[in-house]
Amino acid sequence: MVCLGNICRSPLAEGILKNKLELAGIRNVLVDSAGTSDYHIGETPDKRSIANAHRHQVDISKHRGRQFLAGDFSAFDRIYVMDVSNYENVIALARTEEEKNKVELILNVLNDDKLISVPDPYFGGEEGFEEVFQLLDKACDKVLKKIQLANS
Repeated sequence: MVCLGNICRSPLAEGILKNKLELAGIRNVLVDSAGTSDYHIGETPDKRSIANAHRHQVDISKHRGRQFLAGDFSAFDRIYVMDVSNYENVIALARTEEEKNKVELILNVLNDDKLISVPDPYFGGEEGFEEVFQLLDKACDKVLKKIQLANS
């Protein structure tokens, strides 16, 4: 899961998917998140993201921000990005077509590849974080189904 700073959207997506996998009893999937920038390396998520996740019984408080690296292409089968800018930044680090094919906007799983971005709630209020949570929750339901199919 990748966004700009790794303190709002991508930690929420990571926490939501990890929670869904745990509830489904799936333990063999590595889920992580990162930012395309180095602005928040080592920092906890935005306090509004932590509070929003907590209201939905998802704990992201132990997450620490990190930057997306080219080596992540080797570590992960799928790389879900939050918006077109993140997509372009991640694709720029890809060394092969195979690596490029691993990258997808997360909301594409809901909208048949219509290139819809997850809005960045950083400069808004609480309602923006809730909107982001709801969008990511629906997308992670679809990602979970893909994982379940791959594991069956």
